Amino acid sequence: MFKLSPLSKMVKLSLVSGLALTAASTSAFAEEGDKVENVERIAVVGSRAAPRSVNDSPVPIDIIGGDELGRNGATDMLDMLASTVPSFNVRAQPISDAATLIRPVNLRGLPSDSTLLLLNGKRRHRASVIAFQGGGVNDGAQGPDISVIPSVALQQVEVLRDGAAAQYGSDAIAGVMNFVLKDDSEGGSISVKTGEYYEGDGAATIIDGNIGLPLTENGFINASFQLKNADATSRSVQRPDAAAIKAAGNTSIEDPAQIWGNPEIKDDYTIFVNSGIDLDENTKVYAFGNVSSRDVTGGFYYRNPHNRGNVFSVDGGETLLVGAVNGDQSSCATVPANVGNVLSTPEYAAMLADPNCFSMNQLKPGGYTPLFGGSIEDMSFAAGVKGEMSGWMYDVSAVMGNNKATFNLKNSLNPSLGLASPTDFETGAYEQSETTVGLDLVKAIDFGMANLVNVATGLEWREESFEITAGEESSWVAGPYADQGFNIGSHGFKGFGPESAGKNSRNNIAAYLDLETFVNDNFLLGTALRYEDFSTFGSTLDYKVTAQYQLNEEFSVRGSHSTGFRAPTVGQANVVNTQTSIVGGDLIQTFIAPPTNPLAAFYGGKELTPEESTSFAFGGVYDNDGLLITVDYYTIEVTGRLAQSSQISVEAEDYTALEAAGVQNPELISAVTYYSNDFDTTTQGIDLVANYETEFMGADTMVSLAYNWTDTNVDKFNPATTNEGKVRRLEDGIPAHRATLTFAPSWDKVNLTVRGNFYGEYYATHADDTSEWGSEVAGAAMTLDAEVSYSVTDSLILSVGANNLFDQEAEKLKDSYAELGGVYYESGPFDYNGGYYYMKAQYKF
Repeated sequence: MFKLSPLSKMVKLSLVSGLALTAASTSAFAEEGDKVENVERIAVVGSRAAPRSVNDSPVPIDIIGGDELGRNGATDMLDMLASTVPSFNVRAQPISDAATLIRPVNLRGLPSDSTLLLLNGKRRHRASVIAFQGGGVNDGAQGPDISVIPSVALQQVEVLRDGAAAQYGSDAIAGVMNFVLKDDSEGGSISVKTGEYYEGDGAATIIDGNIGLPLTENGFINASFQLKNADATSRSVQRPDAAAIKAAGNTSIEDPAQIWGNPEIKDDYTIFVNSGIDLDENTKVYAFGNVSSRDVTGGFYYRNPHNRGNVFSVDGGETLLVGAVNGDQSSCATVPANVGNVLSTPEYAAMLADPNCFSMNQLKPGGYTPLFGGSIEDMSFAAGVKGEMSGWMYDVSAVMGNNKATFNLKNSLNPSLGLASPTDFETGAYEQSETTVGLDLVKAIDFGMANLVNVATGLEWREESFEITAGEESSWVAGPYADQGFNIGSHGFKGFGPESAGKNSRNNIAAYLDLETFVNDNFLLGTALRYEDFSTFGSTLDYKVTAQYQLNEEFSVRGSHSTGFRAPTVGQANVVNTQTSIVGGDLIQTFIAPPTNPLAAFYGGKELTPEESTSFAFGGVYDNDGLLITVDYYTIEVTGRLAQSSQISVEAEDYTALEAAGVQNPELISAVTYYSNDFDTTTQGIDLVANYETEFMGADTMVSLAYNWTDTNVDKFNPATTNEGKVRRLEDGIPAHRATLTFAPSWDKVNLTVRGNFYGEYYATHADDTSEWGSEVAGAAMTLDAEVSYSVTDSLILSVGANNLFDQEAEKLKDSYAELGGVYYESGPFDYNGGYYYMKAQYKF
């Protein structure tokens, strides 16, 4: 059996574990100038039948092949990863503002912006969307948009489940995910997949393809594309309030008035290109990037035509809000709204007869449910040169990335404009741009120790900007009736005004040094040190220590300790928005402000500072005769944790002081929220991964078990900005126990994949409402996924399958939440839409 030398293993591990990943495709040296096997071939396992965890790494790593990712019914990368990495979680996002457009994720119980995303080993830019309603753990997170990456473009995905800020910088507190693009210079594939939910909705069609082409005799161009469309889903019942108004004679009520379900996705396309060429034996030039776009439309909350505050009423639905053209509301009739159908009352008829008086019922007699949509455009380009010079392996690179979300709102109103209000609005845009320039160096050096020391070092410069573009005037303007109690701006998602528009930037520089060596044949020791300086809040110095000891040929123990940080994003420090949330069953209009904004500062907002973290991990690896088992315990302490505050009520007694501070119309703002560093957490957990290769009925078979236990405790929080409900969501909002068991036999023409998924108990909430009225502990559940593929010819493969094969039902809402027209808790860990079946045809050439 081939056995790596201590040096080869040392170089391999330093690259795979992230100590010098950017140089991972270059060759290492057993002795200076003597080339050995290509490190990437040693470190990266591309076969889907191979173990997913690297057994000789001092930190836990999952390696998932691109083909393995595609073997389920998921329509985007997020759900594909959630089905293969138990500590990776993502959920559906109905009625969640911008989080509906780009769903947030979490790894090891931490928010999406605590996991660093790499593409071909290079830092990937974050998304422009900030998850204001991200499901507790992700509230306020601004992570990258993973969903734009299609599985057809991937050779594999590497998930480093360990704190790595000392190696890569900000965002790597929970770990690192590296998406490796295909680099074939020949061949390719094209496939069509279609499916829908058992309920008969959510039909989706995906067409994707990949082709590899030679670039002269010494290079390659590998291109991939994906086209996707997905219909919306609905898991709703008619709201009792809407049903009652309709029964009383209002014929303008929709049924259902409000929809809980997946958004509609249209014109979703993405193109990825990867290329490289060897200039000579020691120098290679490479370039890769993507262009992606999609349109997403989702639902919002129903606006009741009798009682929606500052639109139809200002006294909770006792009387209708009636405006006066001449400004004298006392001259208009008082219209009772606490009736079956306000439109049929004589008082309403009298109001209509008076040309000086009006109500928004004239435009929306049945109330309305806004449709929130957006166009997401994403692009990136990376280029560099790497090779060998004077014994050093070098990699010089530059990466540019941009993500823009342009928002729109349909079927809504700007009530302050009165009957002149339009119903559709372009509300503005967020745009995130990043540029990174880096130099990475790797060399094995003789320091007179038992073995050579692998040295990795480098420099990095990065600039990041976040820009807000104003929406059309009608989406933000305070119309002539704002002083009469009518809401300002497009209702549900106020447009960004000129005072909010603008571009904010920052830059930082970093330097790192990594050392790793075998102290003896069985003991690997490594360390990393990183210095980073930001233009906005100063510098930080972090370290990491890793070790692995081989007890015998089958068993080794490993561990790591590191410090880390996560810098607040430019977007989090400067974002402005208006969102509608539910608290105790009531709709609350909340203004999201920068922490230094006069409104936020009045209620305790302060300049943001980076999070600080300390991580410990230890575990063991058993590898013998086709059986690989890894078990790792981890604990992550985060101090000054950054998140969106709870809603802080704007009190009537503060109106005068707020106006003096420059806040306009504070009486129309129910609550404010902002970013703060006001709590500390400790997250601990266990990852267990077991893979066994065997034969089953003449088939090469892989049996895989992956289990995760995660527990988060909020050690300290500020009650002024973080309420008890938010604390509970952070601690219990995702299942503490999660497991997958996969059985995958492969015959000559038939491949079968059966995967069981277990989800433990969790704290269930609906629509971000953490009040006792709308939450409870949800029970454990299991789902089963299955796919069978048949090779008609060597080129043509047909597949059929289903996710949630037996249509396991999600946790149903308490009776109280039927008032909002929902059926299931949308905060659940698996798709509340139920079973999904699909068919796929793939042609390889």
